[in-house]
Order: sequence, then structure tokens, then C-alpha cells
Amino acid sequence: MPDSDRSVPSSVWRDHDFRRLWAGQTASQLGEHASLVVLPLFAVLTLRAGAGQLGALRAVGQAPILLLSLFAGAWVDRWRTRTVMVLADAGRALALGAAAVAGLLGGLGLPALLVVAFAVGALSVFFDVAYQASLVRLVERDQLVPGNSALEGSRSAAQTGGPALGGALVSVLSAPIAAASGALFFALSFLSIRRIGRRESLPDRPERPARVWRRIHEGLRFVDGDTLLRTVCLASAAFQFFFAAAMTLYLLFLPRDLHLSGTAVGLALAATGPGALLGSLLAARLPGRFGHGAVLVSAAALGDGVFLCVPALHGTPAVTVPALLAVGFVFGAAGQLVNVTVMAVRQTVAPDGMQGRVAATINFVGMGVTPLGSLLGGFLAEVWGTRTSLLVTAAGMLLSPALMALSPLARLGRTLPGPREAVVTSA
Repeated sequence: MPDSDRSVPSSVWRDHDFRRLWAGQTASQLGEHASLVVLPLFAVLTLRAGAGQLGALRAVGQAPILLLSLFAGAWVDRWRTRTVMVLADAGRALALGAAAVAGLLGGLGLPALLVVAFAVGALSVFFDVAYQASLVRLVERDQLVPGNSALEGSRSAAQTGGPALGGALVSVLSAPIAAASGALFFALSFLSIRRIGRRESLPDRPERPARVWRRIHEGLRFVDGDTLLRTVCLASAAFQFFFAAAMTLYLLFLPRDLHLSGTAVGLALAATGPGALLGSLLAARLPGRFGHGAVLVSAAALGDGVFLCVPALHGTPAVTVPALLAVGFVFGAAGQLVNVTVMAVRQTVAPDGMQGRVAATINFVGMGVTPLGSLLGGFLAEVWGTRTSLLVTAAGMLLSPALMALSPLARLGRTLPGPREAVVTSA
């Protein structure tokens, strides 16, 4: 990219390769969010899966985060992110395509759903770590904020269209066709990212590269040694654990307790998308005006707190659906504001050669607990019922902003600290 393009942050949009990354990531996220609704709704509405079975399905899809995140980070730091993303897209397209064929042939039962959920989840781990590291290699650091806002904005659009599309296709057509739509979006992402022509500036490699376990240990030690990143890990783990439990209950509560159709469930989930789009826009302005720490704590408290309104809902869809849309919008806006701000903190603090491992470590610690949370949600639903359990798990989500408020993360000002030096082992 010419230096003149790099001088103005908005010039990130002038770069053809960035636009290809943005388009591919948008399609990929749309396919991922559609499949996250298609598979659970197919299990609940078609296979009549119970609470425990739904919890197990969600846990299997989330298990790769715990099993593979650290390996993905070590791999991404040594390979081109474009290659990793292209292979992940191809694999997910094939997995959902196979699910569509199996469904059309009448063989898409719960065991097949478990296999597909695990495969898509595993490949999503590699794609997510790679795309988080790709921006740092594609643009200058002064373009990270507009670049992240653009990428997170596309994720917001996917959160709007994906759940609505998935829910509508399951209700109106069939689960196999819904699965095929996810495969199509992954194929589009493959084609777009494959067209990125610029060769990435890979971090310098030592003459004798460290073994994968040593590189993983370096990433873990780096995150643990930085107070800000360590707090991000703990707060993320607290949120993701209770959110996974709450979402398992949410997917049971809406169709069973509130008697909503698959389309209505999809619309309720899609409400986070417009809110997230607003959050992406606010993230480009609010931290620089009020300070990164104040924005993080207040947005997390607002987004997590509003979810407490859901268990109180009663009545007909004419009453409950608008309320769910409002909750989803606020939750999406606040959550996206937190996501973009946290990503800016992470990318600023970590040096280039540690970006993949830092992203993977945070995913491992934060998202790695989601299978346990999903299982907990299914268990609590059977013991306490969905409404009471949803209230308890929603309250548990507030532990995340509490941890941030009590840490140095809350004291971050309008500017962020520079990269911290990493100690890299050569063997």
C-alpha cells in the first residue's frame, strides 16, 4: 500500500485487499451466525431434543475453543493468515454441505448434528484467530481502530441477517436448506479472501524455531505477565461461562415458555445486529472521549444488566417480541462496544509476533469455558426450570464488569499503552 494511503485512517477503505478481507469476513460471519441458529433450532423443533441434549449439542460445538485455540494461535503466528482463513472456509462449507445432503436423504439426526457442530466449531477457531491477527499484518497500527470498526461492523450485519435467515429457513423451508445456506456463505468467503494479493509481512522467525508447546507457553506467559490482558481473560471467562448457560436456556425459553416460532426466535436473536452496528460506530468515538476504561466498565454493566429483563417477560408474542427486540438491541450495542475496545487494547499491547498467540490465549481462557456453561444451562433447566435458571445465569454475567471495575483496566485513559516486549525462546 502506498504511504500516502497509510497517512489517513479512513484510507483503510481504499485498499482493495482490506475490502476483500472485509467482504470475506462478512460472508463468513453470516454463515457462522446462521448455522448457530439452524443447528439448535433443528434439534429443538424437529428432533424434539431435550434441555440436556441441546446443552450437549452447544457444548460439542464450543469444545474446539478449549481444545484447539492455543494450537491455532501458535500456528497462525508462523503461517499466513490468508491461507488459514481460506482452508477454514473451505472446510466449513464442506461440513455444512454434507449436513444438507444428509438431511435431504433423511439421515440428519442428533449424532450427525454433533459431528457437524464439532467440525464447524473447530474450523471456526482457526478462522477467528487468523482474522484477528490478519489486520495487524495488513494495515498500520494507526489504522487498527477504523479497521476493527469496519470488521466488527460487518460482524454486526451478520448478527442481524444470520439468525433471522437461519430461523426463517428452518421454519419456512427445512433444516437441510438452512444448512446449505451456511455452506454457500462460507464458499463466498473462501472466494473473496482467496483474492487477497498482498503478501503478508510475517514476524521474524528464529533460525531454530521453538516447538509448538514452547510457543504456546510463550503466549500464555505473555498474557499472564500483563495485567491488562490477564484481566481481559478473567472478565471474558466470567462473561462467556454465564452467557453460554443463559443462551442455552434462552433457546429453550423462547419457543417453550413464550411459545415463539422459529422465525420469531431468529428475529429476537437478530436484534443484537443493529445494536452491534451502533456499538461499532460508538467504539470509534467514545473511548477517545471518555477513556477506554470507563467505556469498558459502563458498557459491560449496561449490556449484561439488560439481560435480566428477559426472565420477567410474560404474555403473547405481540408483547414479548418487541421487548426481546429492545433487549437484544441494547445488549448488542453495549457488547459490541466492549468487543471493539477490548480488541484495540489487545492489539495495541501485543507485539506483532505475538498477536496470534495472544488472541488464541484470550479465546482459550475466555471462550474455553463455554462448553461447561452450556452444559450447566441444560442441567439447571431440568432442575429449576428455564425461567428461574435464566434469571440466575443472567445475574452471573454481571461478574464480568465487576472484575473489570476492580482492575487497572478500568483506569485506562484516552490513549493506550504501546506494545510490551515479549521474550521469545528459540528452541
